[in-house]
Amino acid sequence: MLLREIQEAKKNKRAIGHFNVSNLEMFKAILLAANELSEKNGKPIPIILGFSENERKYIGTEQAIAFAQNFKAETNYPIFTSADHCHSQESAEDAARAGFDAVVIDNSRLPLLENIEFTKKTVLALKKIRFDIVTEGEIGFIGASSKILKEIPEGISVNKEQFTTVEDAQKFVMETGVDLFSPAVGNIHGVLKDSSNPALDIEKIKQIAQSMKNPLVLHGASGVSDEDIKKSIEAGISVIHISTELRMAFKNGIESLVTNYFPNHPEEIAPYKIMEPVISSVKEVVVKKLRLFT
Repeated sequence: MLLREIQEAKKNKRAIGHFNVSNLEMFKAILLAANELSEKNGKPIPIILGFSENERKYIGTEQAIAFAQNFKAETNYPIFTSADHCHSQESAEDAARAGFDAVVIDNSRLPLLENIEFTKKTVLALKKIRFDIVTEGEIGFIGASSKILKEIPEGISVNKEQFTTVEDAQKFVMETGVDLFSPAVGNIHGVLKDSSNPALDIEKIKQIAQSMKNPLVLHGASGVSDEDIKKSIEAGISVIHISTELRMAFKNGIESLVTNYFPNHPEEIAPYKIMEPVISSVKEVVVKKLRLFT
């Protein structure tokens, strides 16, 4: 079960990678990376495939689950699925009925008490559909999409006084009943184009982790320094979300087709051959992240 894997990661001071999937090529790249490292390590590395609401619309909710479940059935590999950033109870319930292992309930734009009310209501509804589904809630708005940013968007919690407090974190987890908790600790969705992403508040992560038994999740980890990632895991982060860097790698792979692949393979028309450099570009990022997390 996913929750057991996450708790094991927490115990051993490592993190499970949550990688967002936009299409078949990204799906293949993530699985190839995990399988490659698992063979080198001599044991499977659990991974979570994340599908946001827009990604589920593009791929198809049932198709997304089928991708993962078929691979898991054929290989017995520990891959899990997450319905990332569900902004309504209806979206969360649809994901639970479809068979997702986890649902991220995102009411982070709301004031704390409203966030608690809606998250609690959604958790109760999800547990009625499947008692073993893993639920996650968030405090602190860190952005709305995985993209390259010219500047930090207005309203994002990037100042220390806006970071999640221990008291709010405890109140939220206790009243909502979520299994996993995602705080705002300097992380943002997206990667800044002309500067480094903000540093994480490692001490804040440590304080929150020590205040509860629930595993912590780091959203918006693309663009975060390797040093901060390592420190965050040591401080108590057990699941790490990567999306923007995968999209950037996909784009770089597409650009390499124009500059390198097509000039050297002018007559190639098989899509599965043409897309190999793109898959390789995404895979390289996933391999690097998994090494960092484990």
